Amino acid sequence: MSQTLGRTRLAYSRVWHHISLSEPGTPSLGRLASQIAIILMGKHKPIWDPSTDCGDYVVATGCTDVSVTGKKMQQKLYYKQTTRPGALKSLNMEGMMKKWGGGELLKRAVNGMLPKNRLRKPRLARLKVFEGELHPYKENFIRFDGRIRRKEPEVKTEILKKRSI
Repeated sequence: MSQTLGRTRLAYSRVWHHISLSEPGTPSLGRLASQIAIILMGKHKPIWDPSTDCGDYVVATGCTDVSVTGKKMQQKLYYKQTTRPGALKSLNMEGMMKKWGGGELLKRAVNGMLPKNRLRKPRLARLKVFEGELHPYKENFIRFDGRIRRKEPEVKTEILKKRSI
């Protein structure tokens, strides 16, 4: 198999992806959740395997501007059970948005798109959601010529400097 030939360390490295929901042309909640789930699972990589966790990080900003189609804001219900008889609580999407914000809606949608196995929680932990545009992960996105690239460790540059002397 081609997965075992050559060096695969670079393919297993995790990359940070940024998605801004406040930009025009952002897809609706379900389509966006399926794209994020593919990135979290690592299906976009050539080394993807269902039993390995080779996915990337995703930072979603501007979650207050999450969009849905139709009447889902008023009709879609989220349920919560406290294991007591008669304690089934329901909250519609609009109430969930007011109470917890759009980030919780996105997390629940992505949670439903991920496979139901032992890798679900670690994959979902790599999804970082923020209501505004500010987030603490800006240093993880390095840009060269307008393209995002991974930050190289400083040790390699020091070794190269020592070799050139």
